[in-house]
Amino acid sequence: MFTLTHFQKAAGLALAAALVMACSMPAQAAPRSEKMTAAEKERAEKIRKRNREMLLKSSRTRLAVVPVTPEQKRRISEQRRLERAENRALLAMHKRWQPGTLSMDMIWEPLPGERVSPRLQASLKQVIRLLQQQIGKPYVWGGQTPEQGFDCSGLVFYAFNPVLSRNLPRTANGMFQDRTLHPVGQDKLRRGDLVFFNINQRPGADHVGVYLGDGQFIEAPRTGLNIRVSQLSDRFWQDHYLGARRILTEEAVL
Repeated sequence: MFTLTHFQKAAGLALAAALVMACSMPAQAAPRSEKMTAAEKERAEKIRKRNREMLLKSSRTRLAVVPVTPEQKRRISEQRRLERAENRALLAMHKRWQPGTLSMDMIWEPLPGERVSPRLQASLKQVIRLLQQQIGKPYVWGGQTPEQGFDCSGLVFYAFNPVLSRNLPRTANGMFQDRTLHPVGQDKLRRGDLVFFNINQRPGADHVGVYLGDGQFIEAPRTGLNIRVSQLSDRFWQDHYLGARRILTEEAVL
């Protein structure tokens, strides 16, 4: 006979079975909107960008601490040896890389038809005296005093400014572009004119010297070399010649 007690037991078993089935089923995530909002997209992009930056930084850090291998050291040493050998060969080829000397008497004898006032003549001699004192001193990039050494424009800046009514620009290209300096043809060069060159193939002048007459000019050449007198007629200088500017005039000197 089916009693109330039997019914209660059956109901309890059914409830227990339902609970077991519910616990065994995998949990499902709450449904998500198919489209991200603009704010969510922006936040996700920032997170991705930050992660990329962290990965790149970690990669650079790992590369920085990798030691140079013996084979890399050998290749670097061999490359430097070949560069030194090439520089020595170039020095042997070009006479313009010999120091040279200055003679005050020879340089300042007036050219035929050349007229120079006593005031301008005194300024020219002072400039040449200052230049002469620097021959043999080392080239130093950024230098503009005898204590520092000189780069090419620093040598010109040091020698000319004491006799001029205003300071020159500090760089070779600044001097070349200065409209107060008068352009001069190569066949009209006079002692004290500035001669400009483009050596590194970038726009503008990147080297300057001071013309001394007789096809010579004084220059601070480059790192590793000393201030010297060079021949303007050399093939190298003719290939890289840009032009000349007259700096010492009656109006410009003190």
